[in-house]
Amino acid sequence: MHSARDAALAIVAAMTPLPAETVELREALDRVLAEDVVSPLDLPPWDNASMDGYAVRADDVRGASHAAPVALVVVGTIAAGARASRPLGAGEAYRIMTGAPVPEGADGVVRVEDSDAGTTRVLLFDDRDAGRNVRPRGEDLATGEMAVPRGTRLGAAHLGVLASVGRASVPVARRPRVAILATGDELVDVDRFDEVRRGERIVTSNSYTLDAMVRRAGGVPVPLGLVRDDPDALRACLLGAPPHDLLLTSGGISVGAFDHTRRVLADLGATVDFWRVKIRPGAPLGFGSWRGVPWIGLPGNPVSTMVTGELFVRPALRKMQGMARPFAGTVPVRVAERVSTGAPLMHFLRAVVTPAPDGVLEARLTGPQGSGLLTSMVRANALLVLPEHREDVAAGEMAHALLLGDDALSAEAPEF
Repeated sequence: MHSARDAALAIVAAMTPLPAETVELREALDRVLAEDVVSPLDLPPWDNASMDGYAVRADDVRGASHAAPVALVVVGTIAAGARASRPLGAGEAYRIMTGAPVPEGADGVVRVEDSDAGTTRVLLFDDRDAGRNVRPRGEDLATGEMAVPRGTRLGAAHLGVLASVGRASVPVARRPRVAILATGDELVDVDRFDEVRRGERIVTSNSYTLDAMVRRAGGVPVPLGLVRDDPDALRACLLGAPPHDLLLTSGGISVGAFDHTRRVLADLGATVDFWRVKIRPGAPLGFGSWRGVPWIGLPGNPVSTMVTGELFVRPALRKMQGMARPFAGTVPVRVAERVSTGAPLMHFLRAVVTPAPDGVLEARLTGPQGSGLLTSMVRANALLVLPEHREDVAAGEMAHALLLGDDALSAEAPEF
């Protein structure tokens, strides 16, 4: 039986980054950049004013105050996008707007609030801004400097930077196509909810949570629907699946008489590298490949599906998109209440992490931790990670938590 860490490393190591495709910049949000982008110019391309005021020579305004203002001749106005008609001379000032190029000879901008706002002659009441309020050329990016590295999942700020360096389109990793298959005689889709009301069936919630998790991780779901607990039906569904880059199955990988997924895949020639992991929830986890495509077999219980999806599927999809840090990072937390797991397994408990009054992040369980209680995931913003040797944790002890869906806390290797 694999540890959670070994299983995560094995799954991610088996993933191959997908080829790139070029998209328009406006379509690149949440896509993963497939090449390094360096700046072809300095940004900003010239020294410019960081606020409205007067471009001056610092030596001309030293000692200025309300009691002893300095008077300068205003020789022109520089709007954003315009340039000065000539260099600034001694005893002169230019009215200047935010973002406008600072004229030659000037080395500071005095705020308009520290003046009488004159248009031909100006009185300046403060010298604190002498030599300040100027954004120097190349302060943001210098020519040849890395603007956005490959493997970056592009957000709004990245798109702004890419536009600023002249990229109207960018190469990004192709989105992984993920086939999703749920198994179980007890399952129906939501359009058959009357059978649920009668107590005959349950809704295939995993089909929807996995679809959403795949989309959120940058993939494209390829729904294969529901399959009965019947080997022939499962075999037909798998053989008829459209092209995909990853196969996800939900249910059918435990040791029950009707758990056929692992056996059917093996009969079809699939490799099964492992099918048990030392965690709770989510111990029945399968991994292998079929026809050159990786397969991850997830448990059928809804919480187990989501937890294993976070731990194993999300990093796999991130690796397929070329992300150098595919794993979720963890943060240290103080446990707010006693927690007893009662089994020598690594536990991932649904929790809410919030700052305590003393500033320390504190983790409190969402309530009962049964693997069928999907509302425990609704209430959670984190998974409290308890190693197998910590079966009993007292209130106030420190542990680690994995924040759900937080790309900012990525890691090169599993932190559990």
